[in-house]
Amino acid sequence: MEPVKILLEQLDEIGRAAIEMVPQLVVAIIVIFMTWLIKKGLSYLLSGALGRSNMRQSLKELFQLLLSILVWVLGLMIAAIIVFPGLTPSSMLAGLGIGSVAIGFAFKDVFENFLAGIIILFRREMRIGDHIECEGIEGEVTHIAIRESHIRQTDGQLVITPNSILFKNPVVIRTDQDKRRVTVICGVAYDEDVDASRDVISKAVAGCDTVIQDGKPIQIFAQEFASSSINFEVTWWTGSKPVEVRKSRDQVVAAVKRALDDAGIEIPFPYRTLTFKEALPMRQIESEQSRDEKSGNPTGDDS
Repeated sequence: MEPVKILLEQLDEIGRAAIEMVPQLVVAIIVIFMTWLIKKGLSYLLSGALGRSNMRQSLKELFQLLLSILVWVLGLMIAAIIVFPGLTPSSMLAGLGIGSVAIGFAFKDVFENFLAGIIILFRREMRIGDHIECEGIEGEVTHIAIRESHIRQTDGQLVITPNSILFKNPVVIRTDQDKRRVTVICGVAYDEDVDASRDVISKAVAGCDTVIQDGKPIQIFAQEFASSSINFEVTWWTGSKPVEVRKSRDQVVAAVKRALDDAGIEIPFPYRTLTFKEALPMRQIESEQSRDEKSGNPTGDDS
């Protein structure tokens, strides 16, 4: 019966210790409840202060998150010290430091994306609604979160991109400005006058309403001697959104084609001229029917 007696004594000591800790547990619960109230109040005040600013919504959410983490960490530390008086702030911070190192190694990619997201949120160059291209991903930025960004491609598909990719790689922001330069190549035949062709193309481009001419010149340069044509580089400015670029390119190409046709200027297709080193002998080949007629067998029947 000695083991049973020892067990009962241990349970009795545990019960007494638990009863003695009840006041401390009650105070700790009150501290946690007060922490929740303080967090709600500070979040309300911060939300009101940030609501009057032009800060990004994602950045506002980041500040709300950091404030919540700070308040809860302090509140839980105070509650833990009340329940376990032997704990000290220095020992708790040391434990948090060792734990954070272990967690950092385990969740390296998560923290990398988190820090990259914070830096991206503080950038002014990439905003919600911008059209970007990065590592083969192209589309409209619809959401920037702490860990990831949402990019809606032009075909409607949504790409959820880790922020570390947008942070470590070059990002092309196509809508950083309201205007974008567009270039197409137009060729005319070698028999045509280059200056007259340039004038016709220039007037055709200037007549398009999608072409921006306010301080942005229309530039047309004879570019090269191609295999079957003189190629012109036709450059103009239009809206920076992809749909605006496609619409303007369609209008300009149609207008240039129509103007060149009206002016009688040829837009050639590829020509091929074959030159043989020696003259080729020419031989007339009679058809099978002709041979049959000459041989007296019109139907070609050998029977």
